[in-house]
Amino acid sequence: MTAAWPKVHAADDVPLDTPRVPAREAAERELSRPMYHENDPNLLQRALDSFWDWVGRVFDSASGAAPGGTVGLVVVAVVVVALVGALWWRLGTPQRALTTSASPFDDRTRSSAEHRAASEKHAAAGLWNQAVQERMRAIVRSLEERTLLDPRPGRTADEAAAEAGLPLPGHADELRAAARTFDDVTYGGRTADQRAYQRLKDLDTSLERAKPRLSDAAPGAVG
Repeated sequence: MTAAWPKVHAADDVPLDTPRVPAREAAERELSRPMYHENDPNLLQRALDSFWDWVGRVFDSASGAAPGGTVGLVVVAVVVVALVGALWWRLGTPQRALTTSASPFDDRTRSSAEHRAASEKHAAAGLWNQAVQERMRAIVRSLEERTLLDPRPGRTADEAAAEAGLPLPGHADELRAAARTFDDVTYGGRTADQRAYQRLKDLDTSLERAKPRLSDAAPGAVG
């Protein structure tokens, strides 16, 4: 009986193991059912989780490399922020880098009298930047109206000052200074004040009374 039992057991033994591949496929089909994924995070949450994981890894790496570990990294970050703030305060908001790349005029054609009236209105309101801009436009337009400058679209304030200095050499320096003030206010991020506006206003009045040297008038000027 003892010798015969292994044979009977062997003959009646039925394998109970399921093959590995079909078992895995069955498990995957089961786990893919919607009921198992109702509480999964959405795509945005997964993206945010990945981002913050990446930030954490970067921070950990930086703190390991920085002198003093995490405390040293925080000190370095504070110093960098302070430097950026100091530069921003010193230089101001980034403005257009070029100061001679645009015309002082917009697309509307207005007379010198209209520009003067606009400048006076801005000055009365304490808007010195706008007052300076309009007074410079009045100066250039007045010179065009007197044919001391040929009307030319796209002329910059610096170009107008240089050209007007030929028939009006006694005011050449003042014209260049006025053009610089206009450029600083319009493109350089500077702030004008009442004194700057008064200088342009006085120049405008002086130019109205000035007698030009017509032999040195700008090309295209009449008279």
